[in-house]
Amino acid sequence: MNLKTQKLKGMLCGAILIGVVSACGQNQQEQERRTPLDLVNFKELPDPTADTLSDWSKAENGLHASFVTIDKRFPKSIAPDFAVEKQASVTGWRGERVSAQILLWTNAEIAGAQVDVSGFRAESGSDLPSDIASTHFVRYVMTDEYAGGCGHRKPEDFASSLSPDMLDNLNSFDLEAKKVRPVWVTLRIPEDAKPGYYTAKVQVKAAEVPTQELSLSLHVIDKLLPKPSEWTYHLDQWQHPSAVARVEGLEMWSEEHFKALKPQMQMLADVGQKVITATLNKDPWNVQTFDPYADMIIWTKQKDGSWKYDYSVFDKWVQVMLDLGVNKMINCYSIIPWNNEIHYNDETSGELVNVEAKPGTPIFEQLWTPFLEDFVEHLRGKGWLERTNIAIDERTREEVDGALTLLQKVSPELGVSYADNQKTYRRYPNSDDVSIAMGHPFSEEDLKDRQSRGLNTTFYIYCGNAFPNQFTFSDPAESALVAWFAEAANFDGMLRWAFNSWVENPLLDSRFRTWPAGDTYIVYPNARSSIRYERLLEGLQDYAKIQVVKRALENKGDQANLDRLETAIQKLKITKPNQTWNQDLNDAKGLLNELSVQLVQ
Repeated sequence: MNLKTQKLKGMLCGAILIGVVSACGQNQQEQERRTPLDLVNFKELPDPTADTLSDWSKAENGLHASFVTIDKRFPKSIAPDFAVEKQASVTGWRGERVSAQILLWTNAEIAGAQVDVSGFRAESGSDLPSDIASTHFVRYVMTDEYAGGCGHRKPEDFASSLSPDMLDNLNSFDLEAKKVRPVWVTLRIPEDAKPGYYTAKVQVKAAEVPTQELSLSLHVIDKLLPKPSEWTYHLDQWQHPSAVARVEGLEMWSEEHFKALKPQMQMLADVGQKVITATLNKDPWNVQTFDPYADMIIWTKQKDGSWKYDYSVFDKWVQVMLDLGVNKMINCYSIIPWNNEIHYNDETSGELVNVEAKPGTPIFEQLWTPFLEDFVEHLRGKGWLERTNIAIDERTREEVDGALTLLQKVSPELGVSYADNQKTYRRYPNSDDVSIAMGHPFSEEDLKDRQSRGLNTTFYIYCGNAFPNQFTFSDPAESALVAWFAEAANFDGMLRWAFNSWVENPLLDSRFRTWPAGDTYIVYPNARSSIRYERLLEGLQDYAKIQVVKRALENKGDQANLDRLETAIQKLKITKPNQTWNQDLNDAKGLLNELSVQLVQ
C-alpha cells in the first residue's frame, strides 16, 4: 500500500461509524478522535492593538453601563467617550425577535457582573414576562482585515484586533479593569402579545458596587410575523457536520455527534434555512477547510465488478435536517470536486482507491453513471427525488459542460444547483437553483424570466466582495443589509458558505489560513449565537415583513406608500459602501414599521 492510499484510508475510516468499510480498523478510528476544545473555561486573547494605551483617567470608580447602538462594534480597550444613555426603545411585530446593546465598563476589576431584565408592563396593565428577554455577554475574538480579500494569509501580514462577536450564555461575567464589555439584549416578542408600549427595568449589578438601572421600552405592533418555515427568502448557508464532531471531541457520525448537531442546526432552521448541504463522495472542496468533510455515502466496488453504495449516514443526516424543518432542497456536492478526485473501497484489494475523474473523460462517465442511476432510485424510494439537486461550486466552463451533459443523459430527474461566477446560468437557463457571485454582472431580465418559470436565483457573498459581508470585522448592519439587497435587486435570497466551518479555535481566533477572518462561520460551538447571526435574522425578518406590507398596500391600492417603500429599498441596492448606507438602512426599517402601524389603524 502506498503512502497516499494509507493517508486516504485513515481519513475515510474516521468518517464512518455507520456502514464501516472493511478496511477500517479500530486503531485508525481511535486516531481520528479529537481532543475537544474547552468550550466554557477559556480566556480571550490579549489585545494586540495600541488601544491598550487608551486614557482611562476620566473613568470614575465603580461599574458603569449605557445603552449603545447595535450598529457599532466597540473596541475592548478604548475608554468610552460618549453621553451615557439610560433609556432605549425597540419596535417589533408579534413573533419578531429584536435586539438592543448595553456597554459595561470599569477602571478596576469587578467580579460576577450580572445583567437582569424585569418583566414588561404596559400602561394598560398588560404584562409580558421577563423570560421574553435574554442577556448575553459578548465575547471578543481575534480578527484581521479585508486587505486583498481572497488568498492565503500569514497573520503577521495583516492588521489584527479583537472584535466583539460571540454571544455567550454565562449568567455572570468578571469584568476586566480598563476594558469594556458589550452585553447583547434579545427580546422574543410573543405571538399573542397585545399591541402597545411596554417598559422593563434593566439592572446591572455586582457585589460591592452600586447597581446601575436602565429602562428598556418595547413597542409591539399589531402585525404577526410569519414563522421562519413560511419565509420566502431562499437562505442557503452550507453546513459542516465534521466541525461539530471535532470541537466537541465526538466520534464522527456517532449518536453523540448527531445529538450535538441538532441544536446547532436548529439555529439554521430558526432563520428560515431552505437547503440541506450533503456530500456524494470525498471532500468536495479538497480540504480547503480546517476540518475535512467526512464521507456521507460510501462507494464500494465489489469483487464481481458491480457497485454498492451505503447511504446510511446520508439518510440519517438528511432526516435530521428535515425533522428540523429544513426541507426545500437537498444540495449534494459534488460531481465536480475541486480536484476532480473521488474514492471508493475496493473489495478485491481491500484498499481505498483514489481516482482522478475529470468531466468529459471516459473514467468520469464510467464511475459516475452507476452511482447516479442508483442514487436516483434510492432518492425515489425515500421520497426525496424531487427536492434533490446535484450541486456544483465555481467550476470551469469545460468541467460544468461535461458534468451537466452526463447528468442529462443518465439522471435527468435530478435537479442542478451551482454557485456561478462565469455566467453559466445563461448557457443552462433551466437549472433549478443558481447563485450568482455578488458584484458579478447579471441581467435583470434573466432574473425575471427564471422567476416566471419557478426557478430559484440567489446571490452569494464570499471573500471576493468586501461589502456587504459577514466577516468578524464587518460592520454589524451589513448582516442585515444582505436581505434588503436581495429585495432591491430582485434575487430570491442568498447563499453563503459557511454556517459553521470552524477554524482551529473559533472561540478565540476567527482568522484562517485563507480568506478574511470570520468568512468560514457565523455561529459558535454549543449553539452560541453571534452579533452577525442576530443581525442576519433581523434582516430576514425585515424581508418577510416587506412581503406582508407590500401585499397589504397593493390590496388597498396605496401606490403612494408603495412608492415610498420601494424608494427606500432601492437605496440599498449597493455593493460598495457609501457614507449614508447604514442610516439609509435604519430609515428603511423605520419606514417599514411606520407603514405596519398605519395598516392596522
